[in-house]
Amino acid sequence: MVFWILLPISLSLVSLIGTWVTYGLAYSNDHVCSLIDWAPGSPCGNNTSTACCNVPTISSSGTNSPESSLFTATINAGSFLFLVFCIFHHAHILDRNRVQSMLSRIALVFGGVAAVGAFVAGNCNPTALTIGHYLGAAVSFLCICFYSLLLTVLTGKCVLTHMEWVLYPARIVSTGIQIVVTVCYTILFVQEDYMYKHIAALFEWIMSVNLELFELSFAVEFWFFSSSTLSTLMRKKEEEKPILLS
Repeated sequence: MVFWILLPISLSLVSLIGTWVTYGLAYSNDHVCSLIDWAPGSPCGNNTSTACCNVPTISSSGTNSPESSLFTATINAGSFLFLVFCIFHHAHILDRNRVQSMLSRIALVFGGVAAVGAFVAGNCNPTALTIGHYLGAAVSFLCICFYSLLLTVLTGKCVLTHMEWVLYPARIVSTGIQIVVTVCYTILFVQEDYMYKHIAALFEWIMSVNLELFELSFAVEFWFFSSSTLSTLMRKKEEEKPILLS
């Protein structure tokens, strides 16, 4: 049913539009430096003046009011939609290719933990609850890499759309980008020099956009999704049912 493709589309657009609008508000209020300005006049760091700007990461864009409210709402909505997406995709695998159910369950665990991590990061302000925010973000980034990898493997093993000949190589590229960029972001973000942190911020935005495009590609699978597919989550295989002894 065409209705189901709205899930991956909504998930992708909510995250994409919400984060970029948050950045736009933060930049317009001089709360973050420009993404395209590699040498801002007064970046925050050792500079404690009120006229400085923060590194334009996704997190720092949602630190101050009023954009912090939009940031939290975006992350909450995105986390919820992502969790629903993970569950529905698992149901689709169970319905169409149950032999891959174990791999799909492992992917579901990583996806669920990633959603929880993002929720924690989005509701812990980096300046007030720094440890909670960065711990949630780290867990989310790591689990997203594993989840993307497992979904790409499932794309190669399961025939859900007969478009896998296009989707599989595209997702291999997207997953490779996600993993490489995540590693680069992690290495650069912990550096002290502003230039490295600015590059890390660019990598974080690339991570975000790449993930949203990856999610959007699943609109193809959800074109073949139906309400009856969800019933597979409640149905046991015949061999798993207890045998009644007379």
